[in-house]
Amino acid sequence: MSSSVTSFTPVLASIVSLLAVLPIVLLGRSPNAREGATFVAAFIKFGLVVSMLPAILDGKTVEYTIWEIVPNLEIAFRVDSVGMLFGLVASFLWIITSLYSIGYMRGLKEHSQTRFFSFFAVSLSATIGVAFAANLFTLYLFYEMLSLATYPLVTHHQDKEARTGGRTYLTYLLTTSIGFVLPALIFVYIKTGSSMDFVSGGFLQGFVGPTETLILLLLFTFGFAKAGLMPFHSWLPGAMVAPTPVSALLHAVAVVKVGVFCIIRMFTGVFGIDFLKGLDLGEVITWIAAFTILASSLIALTQDNLKRRLAFSTVGQLSYIILGVALLTPQGVTGSMMHIGMHAFGKITLFFCAGAIFQATGKKYISEMVGIGKRMPITMIAFFIGSMSVIGLPFAGGFWSKFYLLWGTVSDGQHAMLVVLLISSFLNAAYFFPICFKAFFCSKEESLFEARTEEAHPCSVAALSVTAVLSVVLFVYPEPFFSLAEYATAYYMSL
Repeated sequence: MSSSVTSFTPVLASIVSLLAVLPIVLLGRSPNAREGATFVAAFIKFGLVVSMLPAILDGKTVEYTIWEIVPNLEIAFRVDSVGMLFGLVASFLWIITSLYSIGYMRGLKEHSQTRFFSFFAVSLSATIGVAFAANLFTLYLFYEMLSLATYPLVTHHQDKEARTGGRTYLTYLLTTSIGFVLPALIFVYIKTGSSMDFVSGGFLQGFVGPTETLILLLLFTFGFAKAGLMPFHSWLPGAMVAPTPVSALLHAVAVVKVGVFCIIRMFTGVFGIDFLKGLDLGEVITWIAAFTILASSLIALTQDNLKRRLAFSTVGQLSYIILGVALLTPQGVTGSMMHIGMHAFGKITLFFCAGAIFQATGKKYISEMVGIGKRMPITMIAFFIGSMSVIGLPFAGGFWSKFYLLWGTVSDGQHAMLVVLLISSFLNAAYFFPICFKAFFCSKEESLFEARTEEAHPCSVAALSVTAVLSVVLFVYPEPFFSLAEYATAYYMSL
């Protein structure tokens, strides 16, 4: 990056949804006004993020320091290309998820909708805070804020199952962040005495030896447990007790993407790609990610509950991103960053479809969905498109990120990782395509649904249609994500 621009815009982009909580609460008795406030905040947030895009594409960064707590320990914001990529995805999909939420929450007459939309807004504030954090300390603060803000969403139903899922969720995320990340952060601050700003080449080189580097790398990688690496993944399928819009938030827009984004920041801006490559430490993480990819894919095959199958699929897809950056190759890092966006559009489509099916039919289990394509054709066509994107097939955006990940393995001669990715893609197809096939191609005797069209709430159908279409558009025109990922790779790898 050639220069920086000082601007309060990154701070505004983060807090605008937090400020929206007050009108959302005050207008709670008027659903239309309440959701109107949500949309206004969502569009303002997206507009603020987009307003910084020209500067980022021009090779600049946008920075603002709020408070220097003690020397070299600041709460500060800095927008670069990889932060912009994540910020664009999160802020745009909040708009679509808000539309979907209206159809879902009203369609099922859910309780406590004002609380739901309020904590949704707080969660997006924390997400953008992570995306635009300038240093390790600021990132950690917003990471913890997100864990706490999403807890009421996970436990929304307030029954025994929800409370159990919520306890698991919070226990895993807080135990790992406080037990692993916080000690590592304190050690790094004491050891370096620096500001812990994310910079090209990282800032740890020269301060830590090989053993310390490996320990810190493992602490950060497992400590950011929102990334879902095994064995710290159980919170994710357990959180499926939440309403489907929350599942979409968890798996596509915010929580899990925050986890892998933090790990990308560690590799690129804290340790430095060249430093890790010199110590040959990336291979340790690639094997952990590879195990998670294969194990989660095999578990997904056994799940009859559709949301749980999608949850275990997400566990594997997150490790694609971790594996890509751990390859320490330009193609792998580029593919890793692109997959943040490509997977988001594909997976949110799948979760939207799962929620729409539940709205319209009350069905949660795959074995109960034979013939559902004749009842809900739009939803199941969207499900097919989302499946193609997650598998990585042509005509959906996920093809390009998967292509770069595969290229990253070949370019560095890591053929074992190539095999892992190919086997995983086959398993992805094995647990998605039978759902699509049985939805449309079954005899009248096999079909569990009458031959009449009955989709979910129009808002929900509109949302899943938009994300499905955009998954196809991203295959034809992947340029926005590709350019930002390529700029970030060039900067952090000094290409």
